[in-house]
Amino acid sequence: MTTAAPAKTKYEAIIGLETHCQLSTATKIFCNCSTKFGAAPNENVCPICMGMPGVLPVLNQKVLEYAVKAGLALNAEIAPYSKFDRKQYFYPDLPKNYQISQYDLPICERGWLEIELVDEEGNATRKKIGITRLHMEEDAGKLVHAGSDRLSGSTYSLVDFNRTGVPLLEIVSEPDMRSGQEAAEYAQELRRIMRYLEVSDGNMQEGSLRCDVNVSVRPVGQKEFGTKVEIKNMNSFSAIQRAIDYEIDRQISALEAGEKIVQETRLWEEGSQKTISMRKKEGSSDYRYFPEPDLAPLEVPAEQKQHWKEELPELPAAKRHRYESELGLSPYDARVLTDDRAVAEYFEATVTNGASPKQAANWVMGDITAYLNNEKLSITEIALKPDTLAELISLIEDKTISGKIAKEILPELLTKGGSVQEMVKDKGLISDPAVLEQIIDKIIAANPKELEQYRKGKTKLLGFFVGQMMKETSGRADPQLTNQLLTKKLQS
Repeated sequence: MTTAAPAKTKYEAIIGLETHCQLSTATKIFCNCSTKFGAAPNENVCPICMGMPGVLPVLNQKVLEYAVKAGLALNAEIAPYSKFDRKQYFYPDLPKNYQISQYDLPICERGWLEIELVDEEGNATRKKIGITRLHMEEDAGKLVHAGSDRLSGSTYSLVDFNRTGVPLLEIVSEPDMRSGQEAAEYAQELRRIMRYLEVSDGNMQEGSLRCDVNVSVRPVGQKEFGTKVEIKNMNSFSAIQRAIDYEIDRQISALEAGEKIVQETRLWEEGSQKTISMRKKEGSSDYRYFPEPDLAPLEVPAEQKQHWKEELPELPAAKRHRYESELGLSPYDARVLTDDRAVAEYFEATVTNGASPKQAANWVMGDITAYLNNEKLSITEIALKPDTLAELISLIEDKTISGKIAKEILPELLTKGGSVQEMVKDKGLISDPAVLEQIIDKIIAANPKELEQYRKGKTKLLGFFVGQMMKETSGRADPQLTNQLLTKKLQS
C-alpha cells in the first residue's frame, strides 16, 4: 500500500514599498542652495547643508506645501501637529552625521491609492493599496566609487554633497501587495500622482524617485508575516517587478530546503538578474531618534489645508474612471491617455473641440505618440493644436478627406501647424465630378465580376470600389463625392 505524498505548501508574498520622492523645489529643504541636477561636484553646497557649527536650518515653505498636497492626493490624514527629528547614523555622505527627518509625528498618515491592472483582454482589476505614512526629510550626499559601482572592489571613494539637503518625501505603503506586478503598478501610480501635482518629476534615472522594497513570504492561511527582506538599487519599474519575483522564488526555495530567512538588506543586480546580500537590516532603535531642537513643530491651519486642497488637479484614477464612464473608452485607452497629465489635457481639449473621444484617443495614442517618441518631444512642444486635430478628425468622419490624406498632412501639421482645409487644397483633392466619373467608369469596366455581385445584392462591395478609387487616385479622390457618384453608377 502506497502513502500519498504530503501536499506541497503554498506560499503567498507580502510586499510593501518605501518610496523616496525628490521634490521639484528650486532650493534645498533647509537652505538656499540650488537643487539643480547635473552640477559640478560640491558646487551646490553651503555651511547649512554641510552641517557646519553654529548654523541653523530654516524650513522651505514649498516643501511643506508639496508634502500636504501629496498627502491630500493620497487620501491621507494631514496631521494637525507634526515635528522634525534627528535620525543618527554615520556614513561618509552624511556631513552632519545625522539626517533631519520625521519619526513619530509625520505630516501625513493613513492614506491610500488605487492601482489598476489591465489584462490581455482589456479588463481592469482595481485594488486599493494603503499608505502608512508620508514624511519630509533631507537627502544625503552621493558616494562615487572608483573602479567599481559599489564600495566593495573600489580602489577609493569620493563624496559629492550636492544632493545633501535636497527635499524628499518618504512614502511608506502598507504591506498590501502580493506580486511584483502589483508593486510595479503601485510605484507607477505613485509617480503619476506626483507628476500630476507637479511636486516631482519622478525621474528614476536621476534618482528623483527611488524605491526600496520589503518582501516576505508565508504559507497561505498563516496570519503572521514571514521575515522581511529589503531590496535596494532598482532604477526602473520593470526592475522592481523582476527583483520582487526573484526574491519571492528565492525565499520559497530557502524555506522548502529548511533554511531560515534572515532579516537583511539586499541589492538587485541587473546584470545577473538576482538579489545579493548587502548588510543586516537596522532597526529604528539603531537610529536613536530624538526631536530636532533647531526646528519648531509644525501646525497646518485648516484654512491653509483647504486652500491647498482646492488647488489639486483631477488625479489619474479619477480621470480613468471618467474616461470609461462618460467618454466610453476602454480601460486600456483610459490608462494610456492618463499616464501623462499633459497628454490627458491635450486629449480632453481635442474632445472639447468636437472630436469623438475614440477617434481622438486613436490619433493621440497612435501617430502623435509615435512622432513624440521618435523625436523625443513632449506633447506641449508640437505645433498641432487640439482644435486643429479636432478639425482633422471631423473632416475624416464627414468623408471630406480620406484617412490616407490625413496621414499625409499630419507631419506638416505636427511641425508647422496651420489650416487643415488649406493643406487639403494644396494636396490637390480631386472634387471635379467629370474627372471622378471617368475614373469610376474605368474601374467598373475593369471589375465586371464585382459589378455583377454588387447588382445581385452584395452591396458591401461598395467598399471595394471605393478602395480601388483611392488606389487609382493615390487617396486624392473626394471621399464624399466619390461615394455618391459610385453608388449612382453601380445602381444604374
